[in-house]
Amino acid sequence: VALKRMLNFNVPPVKNSTGEPVWKVLIYDRFGQDIISPLLSVKELRDMGITLHLLLHSDRDTIPDVPAVYFVMPTEENIDRMCQDLRNQLYESYYLNFISAISRSKLEDIANAAIGANAVTQVAKVFDQYLNFITLEDDMFVLCNQNKELVSYRAINRPDITDTEMETIMDTIVDSLFCFFVTLGAIPIIRCSRGTAAEMVAVKLDKKLRENLRDARNSLFTGDTLGAGQFSFQRPLLVLVDRNIDLATPLHHTWTYQALVHDVLDFHLNRVNLEESTGMESSPAGARPKKKSKKSYDLTASDKFWQKHKGSPFPEVAESVQQELESYRAQEDEVKRLKSIMGIEGEDEGAISMLSDNTAKLTSAVSSLPELLEKKRLIDLHTNVATAVLEHIKSRKLDVYFEYEEKIMSKSTLDKSLLDMISDPDAGTPEDKMRLFLIYYISSAQAPSEIDLEQYKKALMDAGCNLSPLSYIKQWKAFTKMASAPTSYGNTTPKPLGLFSRVMNTGSQFVMEGVKNLVLKQQNLPVTRILDNLMEMKSNPETDDYRYFDPKMLRGSDSSVPRNKNPFQEAIVFVVGGGNYIEYQNLIDYVK
Repeated sequence: VALKRMLNFNVPPVKNSTGEPVWKVLIYDRFGQDIISPLLSVKELRDMGITLHLLLHSDRDTIPDVPAVYFVMPTEENIDRMCQDLRNQLYESYYLNFISAISRSKLEDIANAAIGANAVTQVAKVFDQYLNFITLEDDMFVLCNQNKELVSYRAINRPDITDTEMETIMDTIVDSLFCFFVTLGAIPIIRCSRGTAAEMVAVKLDKKLRENLRDARNSLFTGDTLGAGQFSFQRPLLVLVDRNIDLATPLHHTWTYQALVHDVLDFHLNRVNLEESTGMESSPAGARPKKKSKKSYDLTASDKFWQKHKGSPFPEVAESVQQELESYRAQEDEVKRLKSIMGIEGEDEGAISMLSDNTAKLTSAVSSLPELLEKKRLIDLHTNVATAVLEHIKSRKLDVYFEYEEKIMSKSTLDKSLLDMISDPDAGTPEDKMRLFLIYYISSAQAPSEIDLEQYKKALMDAGCNLSPLSYIKQWKAFTKMASAPTSYGNTTPKPLGLFSRVMNTGSQFVMEGVKNLVLKQQNLPVTRILDNLMEMKSNPETDDYRYFDPKMLRGSDSSVPRNKNPFQEAIVFVVGGGNYIEYQNLIDYVK
């Protein structure tokens, strides 16, 4: 909503206006691009009058009679380039939108450039948008994509980090979270664990929200913010969790569709990139081997199959793709019939949209054909994506890893020794083995004896593993021992439903032989448990000493603040050091 408002020159778009939109160009930097691309397709941009969208630092031609909407971070180089645009008189008028708030001095730089270029009247509006976060789902956001290593787990937990570096990282995180709440139009109540990076974030965010509320003239939380009506009667809870409370889950192999896609494929900002081998047919001797073609697919909110199955166990997904395919095949004759009515041969879809509906027959064909073709597109997409995932599962035995790790994490009896798993040359990549061993190491109440550890290390090295993660986890475990007992993950293991071959009919696209058909049992992960305690006001040693911040209260730290006693209706969970799709899915299941 905020983006559409910005693209409409910062006035809310009118629903029923029949006129053409105002044509304009959109200039963004990589940060702006990352924020817009998961939310608005090129077609939606065009519907809003955006004819061209260009990167700020690319060579752009003068387009003298069009307004330009800029959406960029207020960095030195961006500002320099904008000043250059003003001097070169590239566009008719300039609507400058900053992703994060611009400082007074940089604003003056732009003003000076505008005066120098005699372009003051052309700078129509300058806005701080407070949109410095990336929304990937209706209920999920990440801070950034371009420089994510700056706020990663590693950046925060490096042993040699300086105080100033830490400050910078915390400020970056807080800036994004602040933007998030401005956009939401709500002031949260903040809870966090003590003595962690999450606490540093909480203190800074509380201070920033507080300062903004005190500044009555410029407060971002009064009056007509976008979300003002949404939460007005009840404030959301913000739970800041530190990644260190649970390092096993992010290392854990997974079994649900979205989490698998993210784990084994190249999946960023809702787009998955696949390398497709172009067929196995033998090329004539001496011919060069065929190049792998790269394909990318967007997995979006409008993709009904994805929305329905992204949280399903993989076997179910494979089965559903198969069912969709069969139901489509039943309709394929219908597609052929419709195409022949419309006089279209072959695959020329462009022609379909060009036809005018002159007969009733055509009208029905025109309306049902695009729907069927869209269905076909989604089936092909998920067939390709699921096949790519399946190749990884089979070649790396990910089903075995997933099941074995679940047993470790739930302290069940193991059916084969860990050493055998690590030494099996056919199971998994060195990284898979390392992940398995780290989960074992993190989850075990007693660390393995030195003799055992040496054996494991030798096996890991023979398997080609890099041992540096282990030395980090060793130190980490010694360090976190002080206060906390090992995290419990509930005592449930996935139940195998026999092998797939029985479930899947023989004509299936997916050759699932040998892959275990595992079903998940619902259990709450540590992050979800913490949220549950804090939302429902349950007393629990895990969360009783979490700090409590209320930025709306004048002053007073934890003990003196009058606390909200009622359970919360809305909550935002943010993991400092990075959440993951397993936890996201677990929270969604918890909400259900």
